[in-house]
Amino acid sequence: MAQITLIEAVTQALAHEMRVDPSVVVLGEDVGVNGGVFRATQGLQEKFGAARVIDTPLCETTISGLTVGLAAQGMKPVAEAQFEGFIYPMMEHIACHAARLRNRTRGRLTCPAVWRAPWGGGIRAPEHHSEANEHLFTNIPGLRVVMPSSPGRAYGLLLAAIRDPDPVIFLEPKRIYRQYKEEVPDDGEALPLDVCFVLRDGSDVTLVTWGAQVKETLEAADALAAEGISAEVIDVATLTPLDFDTIHESVRKTGRCVIVHEAPRTAGFGAEIAARLASEAIYDLVAPVERVTGYDTHIPLYRLEMKYLPSVDKIVAAAKRTLAAS
Repeated sequence: MAQITLIEAVTQALAHEMRVDPSVVVLGEDVGVNGGVFRATQGLQEKFGAARVIDTPLCETTISGLTVGLAAQGMKPVAEAQFEGFIYPMMEHIACHAARLRNRTRGRLTCPAVWRAPWGGGIRAPEHHSEANEHLFTNIPGLRVVMPSSPGRAYGLLLAAIRDPDPVIFLEPKRIYRQYKEEVPDDGEALPLDVCFVLRDGSDVTLVTWGAQVKETLEAADALAAEGISAEVIDVATLTPLDFDTIHESVRKTGRCVIVHEAPRTAGFGAEIAARLASEAIYDLVAPVERVTGYDTHIPLYRLEMKYLPSVDKIVAAAKRTLAAS
């Protein structure tokens, strides 16, 4: 079995669902002839035709409105925003229509649509091409927000997102699109939504993260292990609905928690996890919750970009602070 990258896993998942389900369509700017800005849809138009892999005008509002309309009438559209920073014009239809359709019609209509977007920094791109604003979507009832961190999870979670009867925001960390490969069988096996994945067992501190930061967090766990510190690593994967039980169970064991995310610190999704730990797990904690995040600024241009992003050293230092505090 050949090893594939995360971006190739996305393509593989899209092709599988289009092959087995004729109601699945892909739409967006340059997704057809050019195969998408990152080539996530490369070859799909040749396989499935221009009626199912649709090159749209350069108008995110139109793409999003068309996606809601198709979903409401029984199709399963997968819309691509070229970058997460281009998704803002799509928010009108996502927040006001897609997220509300089931509730508004008392279940008569649902919105089985997926909005895909390359997410995050780390590729030396300018502003609007490096956004990490997943927290904007986690505060909208009716949406699932999913972020894979490996080729295998990208394949399995995207299959699940397309099959879900409700709208899913699927954010793809572009920094790790081609960073490493793993074997991913094209077997149509979806991974469960709404659950966290425990990637590494530990007993001293819980490291909670998602997306591209999973890589640095696992490396931080290795660095801590070299100093005799046992870190448990949790990939949240589905931000909303949040599988808080898995996080709580881990913190009950370790007594300490470090939350790592790329988005700005204030009102980032890590703040929600920290708040729930404070209200529901306060007696299990032996040290204050630490957060390693981006800064409350726009992501800088590439010369300072890596200083903005969470690093292995920052995660290790935060973990050691939780140990020192107790």
